[in-house]
Amino acid sequence: MPFYSEELKEEVRSANDIVDVISGYVRLQKKGSSYVGLCPFHNEKTGSFHVSQNKQLYHCFGCGVGGDVFGFLMEYENFTFREAMQQLADRAGIVLPQQEMTEQEKRESDYRSMLLDVNREAGKYYYLLLRSQHGAHALEYFRGRELSDATMKKFGLGYADKYSDDLYRYLKTKGYGDRLLKDSGLITIDEKRGAHDRFWNRAMFPIMNVHRKIIGFGGRVMGEGEPKYLNSPETQIFDKSRNLYGLHLARQSGRPQMLLCEGYMDVIALHQAGFDNAVASLGTAFTSGHASLLKRYAKEVYLTFDSDGAGVKAALRAIPILKEAGLTAKVVNMNPYKDPDEFIKALGADAYQERIDQAENSFMFEIRILEHNYNMSDPQGKTAFYNEAARKLLEFDEALERNNYIEAVAQKYQIGFENLRRLVAQVGTQTGLVKKHEPLKTGNRKKDLQKEDGITKSQKLLLTWLSEEPALYPVIREYITPEDFRMRFVRMLPKHCLHSWKREI
Repeated sequence: MPFYSEELKEEVRSANDIVDVISGYVRLQKKGSSYVGLCPFHNEKTGSFHVSQNKQLYHCFGCGVGGDVFGFLMEYENFTFREAMQQLADRAGIVLPQQEMTEQEKRESDYRSMLLDVNREAGKYYYLLLRSQHGAHALEYFRGRELSDATMKKFGLGYADKYSDDLYRYLKTKGYGDRLLKDSGLITIDEKRGAHDRFWNRAMFPIMNVHRKIIGFGGRVMGEGEPKYLNSPETQIFDKSRNLYGLHLARQSGRPQMLLCEGYMDVIALHQAGFDNAVASLGTAFTSGHASLLKRYAKEVYLTFDSDGAGVKAALRAIPILKEAGLTAKVVNMNPYKDPDEFIKALGADAYQERIDQAENSFMFEIRILEHNYNMSDPQGKTAFYNEAARKLLEFDEALERNNYIEAVAQKYQIGFENLRRLVAQVGTQTGLVKKHEPLKTGNRKKDLQKEDGITKSQKLLLTWLSEEPALYPVIREYITPEDFRMRFVRMLPKHCLHSWKREI
C-alpha cells in the first residue's frame, strides 16, 4: 500500500517545479522545449541530461536514468520515497499527515538507522580510547599539531587501538551481527583472516553528514605504515562524492563563502583559528556532487589547496567543476607555506585573513599557471602563450564578460587591449568559437561511457525524437523494432513504443 494518497503526492509534485528543484543540483540551460545539462549520474563531456518543464520529467540519454521530481531526489540523495516526499513537502510549505511507513520503507529506514548506530558506537569507542592509556601516543600526535582539547572534542577525534580485532570484539558485545558490521565498512570478514577491523593503530577522524550523524571515518596511521590516510569504504549511508568533511559545522557559519581544503587537519586548524566555514573532500578528487552540495550553502568558494604541484593540479581540476555548478571560485595563495595548517602556525589567523582578502580570480590563476609552460623571454614562446591565452578567453560566451577579462589579461601581460582583442577574434574565427570542455569528475560509481560511434549517436537521437514527439512513432514502426536497438537502449524506449510492440508480438 502506498504511504500517501495519489492526490497528496500530486499536490506535492505540482508544488515543486522539476526545473527549479534540479537546478539546485545541476546547471541547466534552456534548449528548445527542454532544459539541458551535464548528467550528475555519470561522466560526460556534452550534456545529454534533459529536463522537461511541460512533462515535469527528467531523462539522461547517456546513462538511461529518468523519472519525476521524486525519482531525482531518490537517485541523487539516496532517499527513500518517504524522505523525498518530506523534503519536497517542506520545500513547498505543505504539512504531511503523520502516518505509518510501508513495510519496505520501514525495513530500509531501520537498516540505515542501525548502520548509523554502529558508527555512533564506534565513534564513542574511538573517542574514549584516545583519552585512555592506549591512546597516549595518538593524543600526543594531536597535541603536537597544536590542537586544543576543545577542538578535539568539537570534531570528536579518537584513536583505533593497535589490535586488529579490537573494535570488532567491542561491537559484538553490543549485540551487533556480522552482516551489519560488514555493511558498516568498519569490519572486514574473509575466510583467511576471519573478522578484523578496517582501522587499527590510527588517529581517527569521524566523518559526519549535515545532520551531525557519523557516516564514516578517516584514520591516520601512527608511526610507519601505508596508506598514511585511510577512509571508510562507501556504504548505504556513506558516499564520498556527495559529502564534505566539516560541512556539518561550516554550513552553520552564516558566511556566503566556503573555504575548500585538501585534508582533515587543514579543516580542523582553520576552524580552531576562527575560520568556521572550512571543508574538505573525503580523500577523493573534487566532484560535481561536491560542487552541488556547496552550492546549497555558499555563492563563492575559496580554494585553499596545498601550494605544491599536486595542489595546483587539484585547483585546476576543481575550478571548471565549480564554474559548471554556477559558483564563483577564487584561489588563496599560501606561499611560502605548504597548506593552511602550516601557514596559520607560522603567521597566524590575521595574516591568513589577508590572504583570503587578496585571493586570486580563478581565471587569472589559470592564466598565471598557463604562463609557466612557456618561455616568456623568447618571442616565439611569448606568442604561443598569447595564442593559448586567447583560446582560454573564448570560454566566455558573454561578450561583455569576455572583454573584461581581455582587458585584465592585456593589462597584466602588457600586450595592449586592442591587440589581444583582435587575437581572440582571430583565434575564435579559426576555431569556430567552439569551447573545449574537459570531462568533469562526477564521483559516480558507474563506469565512464566509452567513445560513441555513429550508430550509438543515431539511436540516442531517435530516442530523443520519440520521447518529445510521440507522433513520429507511427511513421517509423514499420521499419524499426526493439531488436534494432543496442541492449542498453531498449530500457530507455518510450513506454508508448514498447506497449505497442508488445501488442503486435
